[in-house]
Amino acid sequence: MAAPTGPGRPLVLGLGNVLMGDEGIGVLAAHGLAGCGDIADRAEVVDGGTGGFHLLGLFQGHPLLILVDASLDGRPPGTVSHLRPRFASDFPKSLSAHDIGLRDLIETASLLAPLPPIELVTVSIGTPQSLSLDISLPVRAALPEIEALVRGFLEGWSG
Repeated sequence: MAAPTGPGRPLVLGLGNVLMGDEGIGVLAAHGLAGCGDIADRAEVVDGGTGGFHLLGLFQGHPLLILVDASLDGRPPGTVSHLRPRFASDFPKSLSAHDIGLRDLIETASLLAPLPPIELVTVSIGTPQSLSLDISLPVRAALPEIEALVRGFLEGWSG
C-alpha cells in the first residue's frame, strides 16, 4: 500500500472504518491514491484505518501531512471540504467515528514534536452504517475531487 519511504517525503494518510460504510471513505481514497503513479512517486500513501495512537510515529519525519477522513458535519453526504488546521482545536469537532479521533491524534502528536503543515480533506457523511462495506454513491463521487486536491497539494509543495 505505501510507497517506499524516504526523508522529506509528504505523507498522505487516509483514515476510516471500512466496516461502517461511508465512514471508510478515507481508506478507500488512500487505496486509490496509492494507485496513482504521480502521487505515489511523490508521497508516502498510507491506509491508517481507524486511527489510534499507533499512527503517531507516522507524524514525524514528513514535511507535509495530507489527511483524508470522513466528517459528521451535517453537510450533504459527499461534500468535500479542505482545512489547513494549525492547532488541534482547528479540527472540526466531530470527525468520523474512530475509537481515537483524528483531533486526539493530532493533539498528542503535537505534544511529542512540532508538526509539519497539515492539509485536511474531509468528506461529509450521514450516519455511519454499522457492518456495511458499501460506500454510498454521493460519498464515492467525492473521490475525483479528493484526488485533485491531493495532487494540487503535492504540486504546490516546495520540498
